[in-house]
Amino acid sequence: MSETNNQQPTTEIPQGAEPDAPDLSPQWGVAAPRGGKQVVKRALKDGSTVPLFLGQTLINSLRDLGYNSTTSALCEHVDNALQWGATEVRVYFRQTGKRPKQRIDALVYDNGKGMAKHMLKVAMAFGGSMVYDNRSGIGRYGMGMKAAALNIAPSVDVYSWQEPGAFYSMTLDVERIGQDRSDMIELPDPEFSDTLPSEVAEMFTKLMDYAKKAGDSQDLLVEAPDELTERLGRSGTIVYMPNCDRLTYSTAKTLADHALKDMGRVYRRFIAKGVRIYVNNRRVEAFDPTYWMLSARHTKVEGLTETKAALVDSWTVQVPITEGSRDTTEVRIRMFLLPVHAWASLSRVTLKNSLHVYDDHTVSYMRNEREVDIGSEPRLKLKKHHTNAWLRVEIEFTAEADEAFGVAANKQGVRLQEHAAEVILEHDERRFQRTITDIRKTIRDRQLKIAAAEQAGQMSDAERHATDTEGMQGVALPAPPTDTPDQIAALEANLRGLAVSLRQEGETEEEAFNRVKKSKYLTDFKAQDYAPFYDTEYKFGKLILRVNTAHPFYQKVWQPLSDLAKKTVQMGDGEGGEGVGEEVADTTRKAFHGLKNLLLSLARAQTQMLTVDGPGEQTQLFRNLRKSWSDVLETQLLNV
Repeated sequence: MSETNNQQPTTEIPQGAEPDAPDLSPQWGVAAPRGGKQVVKRALKDGSTVPLFLGQTLINSLRDLGYNSTTSALCEHVDNALQWGATEVRVYFRQTGKRPKQRIDALVYDNGKGMAKHMLKVAMAFGGSMVYDNRSGIGRYGMGMKAAALNIAPSVDVYSWQEPGAFYSMTLDVERIGQDRSDMIELPDPEFSDTLPSEVAEMFTKLMDYAKKAGDSQDLLVEAPDELTERLGRSGTIVYMPNCDRLTYSTAKTLADHALKDMGRVYRRFIAKGVRIYVNNRRVEAFDPTYWMLSARHTKVEGLTETKAALVDSWTVQVPITEGSRDTTEVRIRMFLLPVHAWASLSRVTLKNSLHVYDDHTVSYMRNEREVDIGSEPRLKLKKHHTNAWLRVEIEFTAEADEAFGVAANKQGVRLQEHAAEVILEHDERRFQRTITDIRKTIRDRQLKIAAAEQAGQMSDAERHATDTEGMQGVALPAPPTDTPDQIAALEANLRGLAVSLRQEGETEEEAFNRVKKSKYLTDFKAQDYAPFYDTEYKFGKLILRVNTAHPFYQKVWQPLSDLAKKTVQMGDGEGGEGVGEEVADTTRKAFHGLKNLLLSLARAQTQMLTVDGPGEQTQLFRNLRKSWSDVLETQLLNV
């Protein structure tokens, strides 16, 4: 091998530097902007002027500022529109080309006050705001429009006007700015035009993609292109994001559907006041996760006999604006109970897909009339729980509380600070937690009543299974005679009398009779002190298993397992449970079902031995066995 090939690459040592000095030259990545490299090289020289902000790299960095979704990024533009008096806002997603090389453009139009030439120039600067730190509105910092637009697209065009047909426009292009070699990047003056570019104008006159539903139609801003300028009105603003490269979903149809859903919830208060918001020419309907607004879309769901949740409690607390501050701001807390009983008969499809009862909507944070976060809230001891589907908490505050609630500049959620959570939880003798506890108890009580009503006249799963398998048993139990009409009538009378003694809560006498008549296995629950855990009786062709609810086995094993089985049915079905999967839920239900069948089969074996093989001394033997076994079991359980 030649000497040349064995040589190692060398680094040129700057003149005057020590040979062993660390290499402090820039270590740029392959996608670093060229203009930024030049500015940094000049800045590294002694005595050079260094700008506070390097625009070439800063604008690239802001692309990664972070938004939860495409919809949440576009909400920044809707926020600006509402801040400046818009009564109509339209959001568009246009898809052209075929996958995987399709192109999606996004656009937001509003009929707000618009911007004059110099105001537009200021608005395009990062930090340029006419309402900086004014906490009465939605925005505060002058960052949202630019950062949100560049978060989903490499460039953004903004058009604004304050008289018909007088459009001023400016563009921010990440690549173009990245190539600029100036130490300080200056914005050019806005350009003037009396028409919009064709690719922008056609967004308002063409049908757009969205998932079609029965009865859906598109409400175009205008159908005739020559009427567009007049329809755009005296003032307004358009934010156009061409060729989006960072989107939550890959199709305009899916993007539009999610924006339609989420914006209806985020801006529900504004929509209720008359603001019109459209996504791909479909009007957004207000969705209220507390089910309190009678103008919200849930009231249109078919089959509802009750359309409004119950406001259980409402109060205000004074929260310090920062930890340790004497200055406080008012925060209002509202708690709602959904109409559990009235909606219980609705299908799961209706509850889940139409009403969205099972969405993670436990706590909704409203900041200046606009929702900034929603979900479970561990910081308020509101973790996921199977009752969360039927309760709602709405916490409303102004921007004065931004620091206390951890609301960042891009409004991507709430990070409730410890001092604020403590005030809410400790206020008025822990009113928050007491109310939640009361609501949860009400929910459970109503669910139990509903379950009892549904079970009225019905066999349990174990009783049904045992009845269905009775014909497979090797030895049949004796059946009462039914050869004559008198025997049939006598049996029916006896069964009616038996049904009265075995009637369950919420069950009519006729429902109890029908249940007893069609089932060969019956379970009766009664509290009996000093009695065995279970006993058996065979009457009128029915095997009766009597379970003693006063026995420790019932209290420590049977009832907890029963409760867990009920909870896992709810949690396993995805109703906002505590992370219990369907596999665990199914295993728990089967285990409890097996326990009940264990006792039913034991009762049948004893009944068979007594009624078929002849009672003899076995009757007393079984009684003694049940009592002795129950006493031994009680002693063991009481010492656990």
